[in-house]
Amino acid sequence: MATAQFGMIGLAVMGQNLAENIEEHGFSTAVWNLETDWVDKFVTKNKGKKFTGTKTLEEFVKSLERPRRIMMMIKAGKPVDLTLERLAPLLETDDIVIDGGNSFYEDTRRREADWAKKGLRFVGMGVSGGEEGARHGPSLMPGGDRKAYDRLAPVLTAIAAKADKGPCVTYVGPDGAGHFVKTVHNGIEYAVMQLIAEAYDMLRRGAGLSLDEIGATFDEWNKGPLESFLVDLTAKICRVKDPETKKAMLDLVLDKAGQKGTGKWTAQVALDLAVPVPTIAAAIDARVVSSMKDERVAASKKLKGPSGPVPASEKAALVAAVRDALYAATIGCYAQGMSLIRAASNEFKWSVNLAEMARIWRAGCIIRAKLLDPIQAAFEKTPGLPNLLVDPELSNRVMELQGAWRKVVVRAVDLGIPVPAHSTCLAYFDSYRTASLPQSLTQAQRDAFGAHTFERTDKPEKGFVHFDWLGAR
Repeated sequence: MATAQFGMIGLAVMGQNLAENIEEHGFSTAVWNLETDWVDKFVTKNKGKKFTGTKTLEEFVKSLERPRRIMMMIKAGKPVDLTLERLAPLLETDDIVIDGGNSFYEDTRRREADWAKKGLRFVGMGVSGGEEGARHGPSLMPGGDRKAYDRLAPVLTAIAAKADKGPCVTYVGPDGAGHFVKTVHNGIEYAVMQLIAEAYDMLRRGAGLSLDEIGATFDEWNKGPLESFLVDLTAKICRVKDPETKKAMLDLVLDKAGQKGTGKWTAQVALDLAVPVPTIAAAIDARVVSSMKDERVAASKKLKGPSGPVPASEKAALVAAVRDALYAATIGCYAQGMSLIRAASNEFKWSVNLAEMARIWRAGCIIRAKLLDPIQAAFEKTPGLPNLLVDPELSNRVMELQGAWRKVVVRAVDLGIPVPAHSTCLAYFDSYRTASLPQSLTQAQRDAFGAHTFERTDKPEKGFVHFDWLGAR
């Protein structure tokens, strides 16, 4: 007999937390996991709650009311396809399955099209907020069939994070739109984390601040325009002590950053769509360089350069400049990410509402920040805005801060401190504001050695032409 209103496949940490969130909001929930002992442990842990534990997929499907609403929280890639292959024959017309993992958006497009042919509904949904968000309110980015979203909305609206402008969930768009937006969200996350890491490095090695002083500095920054989850988290991390050694825990963390692929996907698809995202790419490169620990240690003994800190008399000015540079570069980072979402939306005819994306990122997700308020306002005022850097409010803010931004990049170079995200973002800003770029020479070179043609500025009506550069006198 069907008793459960919702189904969850996959009981790793995210699946468990989401299931508990769903049940807590009044929806009886059936659960299934490939390792059936996980089901027993979960149901035992939640004794007395409205959970139905099932041992087989057949039992799981039969336990759900129709049309069924099922969510999968399993590893992206082949495991998703294998589970869908087993699940599809058991379902009926209009049943809905959500893939809540970090799947590649092209896989989601393929799966959604395949399921539509079977009369089934497939939703690819980005879920951001980590374990805490999953349990108490994530930011949700669902894409797929609109009717499927309408059926899911009561559950998703209930479990999503709540901000002052509503629940942090919205219908993103058709097929792979939801997973694409989550991918870019993660790309922005990579970039902002790198910007913060560089700011931290400038404060520590450049200004000579202690970890406690850096924690206090980030605390102070978190009270102003830079207020965000990641800035607040950084302030807390700087103060944590290792219970065993009593040393700063941060000093015990090996400087090799990992990655799970979504940042790389962002950079790859940006190349495919011809959208520059240099800050995101720089953040990925920084993680890759960090992984070369042994090489870096060996190189540090041979390759010498300048080092800090700055004189004590310059410390306060440098700290203030780093704050302003971080804010300006963060605006540039969001500008790149939003431009990429717009390009994909145009390419795939998704009609993604960028103002809504900023709104649903305001709480629950990792990149939640006060900055998203003016970003949302910018796209509400001008839905067709080509780039956040030309929004009047945000462009004025960046222009006010660019002096400090430039000083930080120059000072970092003088001190030998790498700031790839800050510097590439500044170069992006300078390139975007430049009417005539030196790629005229690049195009001339291409035509000279490969007859790739070019367009003349004085005769645009001729279109692409070739010129005999080496034979001309």
